[in-house]
Amino acid sequence: MTDMVDKFGSNEGGEFGVAPSGPRRSFPIELLPKTSKISDGRVSIGGVDLGWLAHEVGTPFFVYDEEHIRSVMRRLKRSFVGEVAYASKAFLCRELARIVDEEGLFLDVATQGEIFVALSAGFPASRMIFHGNNKSSEELRFALEAGVGRVVVDSFDELDRLDTLAFGPVRVWIRVTPGVEAHTHEYVMTGQEDSKFGFSFNSGAAERAIKRVLDSSNLVLVGLHCHIGSQILRLESYRAAIEVMAVLVRRYELAELNIGGGLGVPYVGGEEAPSLEEWVSELGRYAEQAGIPGAVRLHIEPGRSIVAQAAVTVYRAGTIKRLEGIRTYVSVDGGMSDNPRPVLYGSGYDTLLVERAEDVATEIFCISGKHCESGDILVREALLPADLAVGELIGTPVTGAYGYSMASNYNKVLRPPVVFVKDGKHRVVVRRESLDDLLRLE
Repeated sequence: MTDMVDKFGSNEGGEFGVAPSGPRRSFPIELLPKTSKISDGRVSIGGVDLGWLAHEVGTPFFVYDEEHIRSVMRRLKRSFVGEVAYASKAFLCRELARIVDEEGLFLDVATQGEIFVALSAGFPASRMIFHGNNKSSEELRFALEAGVGRVVVDSFDELDRLDTLAFGPVRVWIRVTPGVEAHTHEYVMTGQEDSKFGFSFNSGAAERAIKRVLDSSNLVLVGLHCHIGSQILRLESYRAAIEVMAVLVRRYELAELNIGGGLGVPYVGGEEAPSLEEWVSELGRYAEQAGIPGAVRLHIEPGRSIVAQAAVTVYRAGTIKRLEGIRTYVSVDGGMSDNPRPVLYGSGYDTLLVERAEDVATEIFCISGKHCESGDILVREALLPADLAVGELIGTPVTGAYGYSMASNYNKVLRPPVVFVKDGKHRVVVRRESLDDLLRLE
């Protein structure tokens, strides 16, 4: 029996991952969730056998390790000197919102829909941080009536709308574009000058926005926000951003600074990422070196680093097609509708057979989805046992972030269920869609 080590951490655009150069005798279990075990080749998470779970709920499905999620949240709260908010865009459902609330984190929301889901779970609006680069008047009104704790203002148009809608003091942060290019995929960089997000520091727009808020009788400037990107593995990127933000924090004697999130995680064997503790320690050190007063309350907003490695997606192989001298395709019963990241970013994943994970892997397969797109490839080079057969269960770890949250009904494929496991029990927190669901808006 193999137990998981307590290890959490691939740049986007990872060319679908790199297959090992030779046979693999064991799967890199550090990619699996915290409570995972492999016994006689069978993978279990939270004490629940994944093969048995596939029989119970059908495939494909997402399975989340609740203990993993809670463990990461607790580590962050222990390690970080300020406030931690979960970035709900990574994945949100009512059950996860309840867990975030129970663990005492704030919640980063970016739309009326995310606010609505969180409120329906009983999450207090006062611990919500409302983001978004194009908040409508309807969304702002909904947020104000709900009593969200912070509104992160992203444009002068939004400042005007917010000022008009306010019926009492509104606590705001100004989102600043610090002019920093993070080392990650261009689609998930957000801190560079050419960005749809925030007010540019270099152009002076950020200071004009600050002064606009200070002149308002309805808006209360409590701090600043920045976010330089996602799936960041080089912590030095944060240093430059914090140095820029420190200038404004000191100049206007602000009480709060949100440094954003974006810490990356390993997606395939051999990849490495800074630990949570290294990340928050460096953020604190950079803030001190930049001269940010100790009285300033720091905030961070991790999403991927909390939930990505907490989940595995389990598929069933349906077709195996060998193209002599080219490659062997294995088509599964999901694809880009439940994990669009490989198509969007060229993101890499690893794979294993969840009912015989200890078998020696010697052959490279191309794991493809069921959609009518040649680009619907989940894992271009997956190293698996050569005798892989139709009907076997294939798991792709590290799918807890930006999988279900970006899922679609392309080709009218039904979105899979989300299952949470803990202490030998499972519960379906998001059910599988039905055919009738496809007609519910018609």
